[in-house]
Amino acid sequence: MTPIELSEIQAYLLNDLKEMGYSRYYLLKVKDATAAKKLIASIAGSISNAAVSAQDTSLNIGFTNTGLIALGLNEVNMHSFSREFREGMVTPHRQRLLGDFDSSDPSKWQWGGPANERVDVMLLIFGKNESGVDNLFQQLKQELDAGFHTVHILNNKPLPNDREHFGFRDGISQPVIKGSGIKPAGNNNDINPGEFLMGYENEYDIFPASPLLLDDKNQGNKESLAADVSGSSFKDLGRNGTYFVLRQLEQDVDGFWKFLKQQTNAPDTKTINEESTMLAAKMMGRWPNGAPLVTNPDNENDPANKSDENNFSYYKSDPEGEKCPFGSHIRRMNPRDQFEESPPGISLKLTRRHRIIRRVRSYGEDFIGSAENHKPNGEVGLLFGCFMANISKQFEFLQYTWGNSPKFKRLYDDPDPIIGVRECPAAGVKQNFTIPQKTVNKVIPDLQSFVTVKGGAYFFFPSVSVLKFLGTL
Repeated sequence: MTPIELSEIQAYLLNDLKEMGYSRYYLLKVKDATAAKKLIASIAGSISNAAVSAQDTSLNIGFTNTGLIALGLNEVNMHSFSREFREGMVTPHRQRLLGDFDSSDPSKWQWGGPANERVDVMLLIFGKNESGVDNLFQQLKQELDAGFHTVHILNNKPLPNDREHFGFRDGISQPVIKGSGIKPAGNNNDINPGEFLMGYENEYDIFPASPLLLDDKNQGNKESLAADVSGSSFKDLGRNGTYFVLRQLEQDVDGFWKFLKQQTNAPDTKTINEESTMLAAKMMGRWPNGAPLVTNPDNENDPANKSDENNFSYYKSDPEGEKCPFGSHIRRMNPRDQFEESPPGISLKLTRRHRIIRRVRSYGEDFIGSAENHKPNGEVGLLFGCFMANISKQFEFLQYTWGNSPKFKRLYDDPDPIIGVRECPAAGVKQNFTIPQKTVNKVIPDLQSFVTVKGGAYFFFPSVSVLKFLGTL
């Protein structure tokens, strides 16, 4: 396997930076291309890379398609980037794929939508505290203000106790990039680097499509660029780079738990809370503490089942979905060894081709919801981010084919109960959650949406060398 060039890769891909207790994403618009390129050139050498252990602060940067154009990358070279990245997140086609309708319609977004100012660049600053982020920003502010206009600022932090606001442990089943130096994850989670990095072989044993410098006339100093690993005569703009999807997701925690409680027929508050928690676990596929239903079907704290929370499979342990329903969120997003009707070996192989590296931060109150406590103060939500080398086959596939589609496995009217439910479905469209049982399946009808998209964009995270090149355009 080709050694991974860690010093070229932006740090956030390989390090979730949980130790950084505060972070701020600056969404920027280029107002002076010359000054903007001067800033990019000046920070290229101080961008946090994957070869260096996290320090008190960390700096990373990503570009939208409009950002690269604004900096001067010409049309020929822009067309070597993936279609998804070039089109962006808010075309009518992408809107249908991602299910961004009703309250999540891009026209209603706070940023990234057609009614908002254009986002060209995202500057990500992480720090162990807020003052560290402020100090680093102040060091950059003069050059930043000369080249960019700040469109929006996203203040965020790690998930409180690793739990998202509905109350569930998050980020358990993360893939590990082979050759990255990170401890192997096992259980089908060790993935070829080309699934997340351009310039390396992916799970198809080929190099993923990578943007190339097809026209080098008046396009800056290309000396820092590597040659195309596929053997063409062009320089590679994608090597050691990756795509990053960012979605701001507001969570209606109170509505979520009230809906679950309405589905119970329990006679007292204690039992209502227990049954609604069980239903929430069925929808998620794990208990709030992260224990998988496959190994802990009845009790999240069952002392008899203290196995690794990620070391389980479905084919032998739960082939009929009676422990962890087929339609649950985690079973849809990572089917493991039971991908549709494929045999286990093929299922594992197919699943590996649709993984993402999740980078999730929270905003709003440090609130962990539960059946007993589900009224946060003010808006709470997630900045859902994920890295991949192929937006279509990874993020969009997960959202459209496994998340939004009502036909999954043996189901026909069941979207993902967490991320796939339409707020206002078309007349006659059913949105159910089916819980398989030995006799008659239990069906929860009329699912409701409790997640609203408030903004989003597709970004290109270039390598350090490509970042230096962009500063010379």
